[in-house]
Amino acid sequence: MDALSNPRSTDPVVTRLRPGDGALTLDASSCVPPEAPLAMPTQSLTRFNRAERHKNLNRHRVFGCWLARLFVFGGGLALTGYGAYEMYKVVEVGSVTLLKWALLFLFVGNFSWIALAFTSAIAGFIWLLVFPPKPPAPPDALHERTAIVMPIYNEAPVRVFAALEAMIEEVGASGLGHAFEWFFLSDTTDPEIFVAEEQAFLAMRERLLGQGCRLFYRHRPKNLNRKSGNIEEFVTRWGGRYAHMVVLDADSLMTGHTIIALAAAMEADPDAGIIQTLPLIVNRNTLFARLQQFAARIYGPVIAAGVSICMGRDGNYWGHNAIIRTKAFAAHCGLPVLRGRPPLGGHILSHDFVEAALIRRAGYAVYMLPSLGGSYEECPPSLIDLSTRDRRWCQGNLQHLRILPAKGLHPMSRQHFMTGIMAYVSSPLWMAQLIVGIILVLQASYIRPEYFSSSFTLFPTWPRFDPQRSLELFALTMTILILPKFFGLALGLTQGTTRRGAGGAIKLVASVFFEIIMSALLAPIMMLIQSGHVMHFVFGLDTGWDPQRRDDGSIPFKDIVRRHRSHVAMGVLSLVAGLSISPSLVAWMSPTILGLILAIFLSWGTGLRGVGVALRRAGLLLTPEEQMTPPVVARANFLAEERARLDAEGPKGLYLLHADPQFRAFHAACLPRPQKRRNGNISAEWALADAKLSDAETIDEAISWLHQKERMAILQDQVLIAHLALLPKDQPGAEAASPAG
Repeated sequence: MDALSNPRSTDPVVTRLRPGDGALTLDASSCVPPEAPLAMPTQSLTRFNRAERHKNLNRHRVFGCWLARLFVFGGGLALTGYGAYEMYKVVEVGSVTLLKWALLFLFVGNFSWIALAFTSAIAGFIWLLVFPPKPPAPPDALHERTAIVMPIYNEAPVRVFAALEAMIEEVGASGLGHAFEWFFLSDTTDPEIFVAEEQAFLAMRERLLGQGCRLFYRHRPKNLNRKSGNIEEFVTRWGGRYAHMVVLDADSLMTGHTIIALAAAMEADPDAGIIQTLPLIVNRNTLFARLQQFAARIYGPVIAAGVSICMGRDGNYWGHNAIIRTKAFAAHCGLPVLRGRPPLGGHILSHDFVEAALIRRAGYAVYMLPSLGGSYEECPPSLIDLSTRDRRWCQGNLQHLRILPAKGLHPMSRQHFMTGIMAYVSSPLWMAQLIVGIILVLQASYIRPEYFSSSFTLFPTWPRFDPQRSLELFALTMTILILPKFFGLALGLTQGTTRRGAGGAIKLVASVFFEIIMSALLAPIMMLIQSGHVMHFVFGLDTGWDPQRRDDGSIPFKDIVRRHRSHVAMGVLSLVAGLSISPSLVAWMSPTILGLILAIFLSWGTGLRGVGVALRRAGLLLTPEEQMTPPVVARANFLAEERARLDAEGPKGLYLLHADPQFRAFHAACLPRPQKRRNGNISAEWALADAKLSDAETIDEAISWLHQKERMAILQDQVLIAHLALLPKDQPGAEAASPAG
């Protein structure tokens, strides 16, 4: 008998499935399974013993991977060399001044970044066109247990619980549901959402009762180290029960076939540490989000294929929609705390890249299955929402500068770090290149040449350029930037499902050109936003960790004006300066200038749901997943709408805890064991909550006095919960009152 059928089992590692594994009997005290701890030691970045690396059990083909790397990196280097030579020939006319050297340096930095992406896209396009990979067939059986974990932080419960329920139903329908256990790992700090999560969990467990589903919910009192700390706490408490874990995000969706295929792939490859899928974007309605959704669907497979064949088994991890070997993760992915203060010190924010690098350092493979399909996510609904998320990602990626020199890392892991860093550093480099170019044009137009310099010359020094080479180099740069999009278009036109799902060949072509125009207008705004983020962290300012806004509600126009007024001012200044220098300069910079001047209206218009829906009706920016909604997505949406209607009635938050003794008993049973309080070990929130509960004469009065942190203190303490339960109600129907704070 194993830990699934014996809740008192103390076996620390139970991963093999056995005949007769059935549903775990659940009561009010079993919102979590029996613990099976795994140690997760902190890894050193300055020391590494190669003798402790995992020894591969199988031989793996690497010739194709090295050939792809030779093409991608060799081609990128050759293209960068050619671009650098052409740029030097542009600026060498007359003489090469310090500003011209600066322009050359900045150009090479930016050009090398896009050249590498270009050659990777070529490799992906050829692979998909000539050697299209086939998705794996579903297995007949699974022999090891897998945990599906969804970390949540102040998310709308109706959405996340509906998504996981839809996935559970699909996996259960396959007949292999016994191989999986499902976890909600809550770090929620909002008391109303905390109670709603538990309420949704109980309702979901009741609906799935009798289907053999093992569903669990754990709330962590303090969200220490954010998502990585959430996963680490799960591994150190229950990791020994599971051979693998599939890590989701709060907006993740995966088909049952994909989840099962990942588990089968991990079982079949004992040398794999992480296997990543390619998530496609779904459920988006605003214009901005639908631009991202369309780009990810049409261009994403080409880019992902290029990355996949180039990286081979030395790949990267994006933090979600991937399966991980639990023991290997526990043994080798304990994250260190970086020395110094944030933003570049402290807790590692972009933990996924680091975890991939550490598990690869330990000898396990990290790779992607780009053709598997059935993996979905959502994206920010507006430019401002994207910039908020980007700020956090920017800080995390810049922290990787501290991890680059770590001992024992695979060269490709270091390349992943550099790619992430350049994703943000390229914006200030681009802005600096534009500024230096404007200064050079200004110098050529208004500053008189030096006729009598200290060294003898027959002619004065003029800041001149080769206009013909300059135009040719500009055309080459634009081609390298845009051609990967046309690779995706060409592939989409050859694939009947994609072509029909995008509305037909004509609408697909029109959508691609529309996306290119919109991207060109939005790019300079993102350049300034990301440049601001980089400078923000260079000067030592930390960022927060706010929950991501996932709905399509529009942002107030005054907030949009406040966020983008500096961008508009920069656009107007660039236009005035350009016209005073040279009309040809304005023509050359017109996409940048126009995008900045229209920043407020672009951000406002692309964030509106009605604009995106109107374009969908017109047949633009369509994706096959919109035309034929995947069943798991449709089911999750239906369950979310149904649950939202049911949750519109009845008491909420502390009112529910007060009114429902059965729910109160469940909530109290799920709390961590109470610790003995000593003098001085009582928080201010606990003391204030206790005082307000003591002074209040009714539940309504108490709740009207309590602030958010005080309500959270009550929810996490059995003594305060018992105190709350003793308070009488004022009048019938008072539960519907809106609490203050």
